[in-house]
Amino acid sequence: MNRIFVTLTLLTAALVCPAQERRVQNRPYTDLREFHFGVLVGTHLQDLELNNVGPQMIDLDDGNGPVEKTVSADQDRWDAGFTVGVLGELRLNSTLQLRMAPAMYFGTRHITFRNLTDRTIQGEPTEQVQELKTAYVSCAFDLIAAAPRFNNHRPYVMLGINPMLNLSGKDNDYIKLKRSDVFLEIGLGCDFYLPYFKLRPELKFMYSLTNSLDKSHAKNLRDKHMLMYTNSVDETRAKMIALTFYFE
Repeated sequence: MNRIFVTLTLLTAALVCPAQERRVQNRPYTDLREFHFGVLVGTHLQDLELNNVGPQMIDLDDGNGPVEKTVSADQDRWDAGFTVGVLGELRLNSTLQLRMAPAMYFGTRHITFRNLTDRTIQGEPTEQVQELKTAYVSCAFDLIAAAPRFNNHRPYVMLGINPMLNLSGKDNDYIKLKRSDVFLEIGLGCDFYLPYFKLRPELKFMYSLTNSLDKSHAKNLRDKHMLMYTNSVDETRAKMIALTFYFE
């Protein structure tokens, strides 16, 4: 066992030591700039946390009076979206940077409604689906805490707030989201200093701080049979996982 331990230790040291050697730095003065700009592109996954109300009384205006319906709603699929934007970053000190990043998030959420009251001949719940398309205009404000640069890479963590404006939504949708939302962001990334620019891959998690559901949407529905689906949810929390590439 001792021989195996020594062998593994020596092998690990042999692999790590070359990686710790100092190398020629690309763009050595790029982090000394007080303020700089860049562009960003990326992909993301949008999720929607739905709170189902359970049994509900619905008046279908058919003369039979209110009837009890039970409908459950869930996002059952993740579809990749697209992100594009610009950024401006202010250097606070050797560790901290403040970043402002206006961007647009284009994505889709696939929502399935299961009517547990009205069933098929086989006894299965009847289903309705909605492709909830979203186009967000956002402006994130992030605080970045970076480790000291070593050679041509520099890891960091970030925390921020991201207000968003939702440009999508139709009056004939089952569920409609509010026009405005605010997301909390937390993530990590790494700066890679290339000969002609700095590349920054970043993975972040975003969580809505408000109820994203437009509760007034039910008043605009013309088809009363849609009410059982619209009113099946009383609260939604939007979430995203975003992989973004910054070019500076």
